[in-house]
Amino acid sequence: MVAHVATVAFLGLEARAVEVQVQVAAGLPAFVVVGLPDKAVAESRERVRATLAAIGLALPPKRITVNLSPADLPKEGSHYDLPIALGLLAAMGAVDAETIAGYAVVGELGLDGRLTPSPGVLLAAIHASSRGLGLICPAQQGPEAAWAGDIEVIAPPDLLSLINHFKGNAILSPPQAGEMEPMGKGPDLAQVKGQETAKRALEIAAAGGHNLLMSGPPGAGKSLMAACLPGILPELTPSEALEVSMVASVAGSLLDGRLMRERPFRAPHHSASMAALVGGGLKVKPGEVSLAHLGVLFLDELPEFQRAVLDSLRQPLETGTVSVARANAHVTFPARVQLVAAMNPCRCGHLGDPALACSRAPKCALDYQAKVSGPLLDRIDLHVEVQAVTAADLVLPPPAEGSTEVAARVRAARNIQTVRFEGQGIRTNAEADGELLDAIATPDDAGRKLLAQAAEAMRLSARGYHRVLRVARTIADLASSETVSRIHVAEALSYRRQAPRN
Repeated sequence: MVAHVATVAFLGLEARAVEVQVQVAAGLPAFVVVGLPDKAVAESRERVRATLAAIGLALPPKRITVNLSPADLPKEGSHYDLPIALGLLAAMGAVDAETIAGYAVVGELGLDGRLTPSPGVLLAAIHASSRGLGLICPAQQGPEAAWAGDIEVIAPPDLLSLINHFKGNAILSPPQAGEMEPMGKGPDLAQVKGQETAKRALEIAAAGGHNLLMSGPPGAGKSLMAACLPGILPELTPSEALEVSMVASVAGSLLDGRLMRERPFRAPHHSASMAALVGGGLKVKPGEVSLAHLGVLFLDELPEFQRAVLDSLRQPLETGTVSVARANAHVTFPARVQLVAAMNPCRCGHLGDPALACSRAPKCALDYQAKVSGPLLDRIDLHVEVQAVTAADLVLPPPAEGSTEVAARVRAARNIQTVRFEGQGIRTNAEADGELLDAIATPDDAGRKLLAQAAEAMRLSARGYHRVLRVARTIADLASSETVSRIHVAEALSYRRQAPRN
């Protein structure tokens, strides 16, 4: 007899159907797993053997063959334990094979029969729902699976509870969807003294989803302002929350089945590798740029990152996705992020201050800034020079406006964009391109004349030209203006980095 159990394999945010086929046949005792299993899957033989022994069952003295079909698709992870165990129990006649045929099954087994969490349950639940199947998963991940909608979820704490459920001895209650992640409380813009230009740029970046680079001496408040950005961004919509939570589910960082409500804020250290930043590794996992999807990726001390690592961000910033190519798989992760970067003007950080600057100035500044490639800088919409904070600034009273007031203006501008881009498949001005960008952001006559003159004088690339248009459109939205006028273009140009002359 051959038992069949449905499960999934994860390729990025795609869950592919896998059928676990278990055959118990006459022959010398053996337990073989085939179908391109990795080390974790191959080791499931011992976990399954120990689990059955823990509930009082022994493997039959026969040849047991487990095939993970399709055989040419690599299988990675410990979530194949439970489907293999259920297939073996069905082949032995301990559970009804027809009953388990209506479910997709994921879960790792402990040696005592308990089910322990494994990454990707939310994706597995959505995949099972699309195929008209129920889902069996560990009890701790039942609330996560319940977010998939109208799907039957069985979430037992251990294998024995699942067997008793199928036999009708002790029916398990369906899990309830987990709560939303509580909103965190970060720093407030009211804590920032001075820096009005930088705070204005931060507001524009939040309103339009634009990338931002702050350059200035140490201690000027660059990191503090970056940390304030999540507090002025609008909350995730339900569809966005599900999208962000799917990435977290694959990464194994979704806790207690709680969907994320706040936009992610990721701040990797400058020693991060390419695989850590954009994804990859021996077992392809999402990197920081994907974990920050629909949120903020903050890179502090930008020139201290390896140049190859920074350049690997160029494609994700342009397309909103990361494609990791391997010999045996091609995996794509979403990566629609706001890049916020901070850097000192030079290695000592005090360029322009004769009392503090090092003896190599200004050459040290040229060498330091050259670590960041021009094409990457060209993908950053807003460039701001942050000035040092003086003692006079520090004794000033708190600003009249804090994050609450700025967030209200950002929310109003985002609402305008939501209506504008309805049915277009994009969310913010930063994503607009082609004919759509021309239709929404073409300036009036005075604005066009100024933009044409600036494009020649500043030697703007085609990409830079279009990014100025996007920023100008966002500035107009903040002013509730339907038309992009000369004043909006002028402010957008003031945040543009001018190409160096030879």
